[in-house]
Amino acid sequence: MLATGPRLLVMDEPAAGLTGEGTARLADWMREFVTAGTAVLLIEHNMRLVMDTADYIYVLDHGELIGEGTPDEVRENPAVVTAYLGLGDQA
Repeated sequence: MLATGPRLLVMDEPAAGLTGEGTARLADWMREFVTAGTAVLLIEHNMRLVMDTADYIYVLDHGELIGEGTPDEVRENPAVVTAYLGLGDQA
């Protein structure tokens, strides 16, 4: 745990450059913080990490909020699927 006992930990792209094992360790570490009562604000492009660790997600596309909710809600959101899978009118 961090020395000062923060109530909020903000992480911007912490998985950048990590291996699969490193990303799994990061996920475990974040879960430990949450279990200990520290909120984690994660800004991340690694969608597997986000979906596996987040309780609630906000999705931005070019700075605009296009979806929010639980991982299951976000996964099923047509605007998110279109923006991140590039399906355009095929969605």
